[in-house]
Parts: sequence; structure tokens; C-alpha cells
Amino acid sequence: MTLNQLLNIKYPIIQGAMANIATAQFAAAVSNCGALGIIGTGSMNVDQARQAIHECRQLTDKPFGVNVMMMNPQTKEIMEMLATEHVAVVTTGAGNPGVYVPMLKESGAKVIPVVASVALAKRLEKSGVDALIVEGTEAGGHVSEQTTMTLLPQVVDAVNIPVIAAGGIGDGRGMYAALSLGAIGVQVGTCLLASVECPIHDNYKQAVIKAKDTDTVVTGKSLNSPVRILKNPMARSYLKLEKEAANREELEKLTLGGLRRAVFDGDMKTGSVMMGQIAGLISEIQPLEVIFENMMTTCYQTHERMKELYENQR
Repeated sequence: MTLNQLLNIKYPIIQGAMANIATAQFAAAVSNCGALGIIGTGSMNVDQARQAIHECRQLTDKPFGVNVMMMNPQTKEIMEMLATEHVAVVTTGAGNPGVYVPMLKESGAKVIPVVASVALAKRLEKSGVDALIVEGTEAGGHVSEQTTMTLLPQVVDAVNIPVIAAGGIGDGRGMYAALSLGAIGVQVGTCLLASVECPIHDNYKQAVIKAKDTDTVVTGKSLNSPVRILKNPMARSYLKLEKEAANREELEKLTLGGLRRAVFDGDMKTGSVMMGQIAGLISEIQPLEVIFENMMTTCYQTHERMKELYENQR
């Protein structure tokens, strides 16, 4: 089974639930182009999340999903609302959604949590989830320690449910690599930041395009909350404070409102500019439709090249 078959979409691609970016409008645009758009509820309350779902339904007749961060204080209310709204797909992050799985599945939803370890993958499989998103440290935003390349095949071997790859995937070659390791599809985020439809400031898009392979850094390790962002003046100050063993209050003060400054104000100096390591591969702003088509075409071309290499070795 492929991801597009599981979710009844055109392409085996899920849009990442990027905070302040994964709006109803963006999710609808992604879904209209054939991938699975995701509304990121992040710090939304239940009423805001419901309104976003209704707005998305007005903008697309294609399947879309909703992401719930388990640390949200209104997680229970949001999950109950998602069940009553009969959302097609629910993805989750930053915790174990097991207690909500029966209710969501009874409502008809596919439940697909993000995992960063084999142990959590096994626990969630037992809870009855439909699939897992395995995300490595290459991703932008909140990250784990293990790489996608190493974690993905271990989770594939450890569970008997479908696995989706995320982190460090920005074109068809990355997609092909993930499929080769046992994934049924991919979740992408950073490559979509450089889309025409992405609702971020143009400064943010230009920062993604200009980024090189070494231009991201992981902050927040000392707080046990690692986040991958652009290596800008704020990030350097943060790392310096971490090295000096600054307390949580000092560090959080530095990043307070940083993501919103980056997304809405285009502040590339003091903003928290989340992006993955694959940003170094992104070189231009394109429509979502072109990004997805190019990804699929390159994936197929890579497959044909590998077939040729295999045939030449026989």
C-alpha cells in the first residue's frame, strides 16, 4: 500500500504541520494540488481549531488533516472536537495520543502520530494507530537526536503498520531513498516554505533559498527541547547563553515571539527562523503544483536510473 492509496490523495506526500504556517488556507492549497494538507493547531484553542477546519472545507473538497501537539492545554477538547467534525486524518506530535485513538478511529479518522524512537513506535502500534511518521533530526523546528536515514529502517522493521518518512526530504531523490528504506510516502516541510502559496514573509522564503548546507543549527538542547533554526544572530546568542549555562528564563526570553517575528514580520535577525537541513537544496520559489510534480518526476527518474544500474550488474 502507498500513502496516496491509504489517504485517497494523488501524491504520497503529507505537508508538515509547521507552527504559524500550516493555516487552513495553506492546507487547502496543498490538498488542492494533490498532497495532504495539514492544519497545525499548535497553540490554538478548540474554537480556533474548529473555525480553521470549517474554513479549510470551504476552500477544498479534497482530504486534509489536522495536527495536534499533545502539550496543548486543550488537547482533550480539541480531540473531542475533531471526532465530532469527522476529520479525515489526525497527526500528532510531542507526546503519546494513545488514549484518544479509539475515539478518533470510531469517528472515521486515520490517526498518524509523529515518532522519534523505535520504543514509541511500538507503543503507538499497540494503541491502534493507522500509520507512523518517522521524523529525524534533519527536520526544521522541534527535532530528535536520530537521523531519518538510521531511524526509518529500524522503525519499519519493528512494526507492522505503514511508516511515513520525514526530515531531510526535499526532492524526488530523497523520496526515493525513503521508499527504498520501507516508507510508503513522505512528509515534507522546508521545501514547501519556498512555495508561492506559503503564507510566510518573503524575507523568510529568501532565507530558505539562500541557506547553505551548514546554515542551520539546533538550539534548546540544554532545556531538553531541541529546535532546528537558521543560524542567525538570535541563534548565535542563544547558543552562547546555553554554553554559559544560562537558566530557562533567560533562554526563553530570547526566543519569546521569535517564530511570529520571522513568519509575519520577516525578521531574519532576531526571529526564530525554523527550517531543516535540506534548505541548502532549495534554490527557487515555485508553485506547490510544480514542487509536487517535480518531486514525483525526479523520484521516477531515480527509480529508472537504479533499475539501469541493477541491469548493468547482472
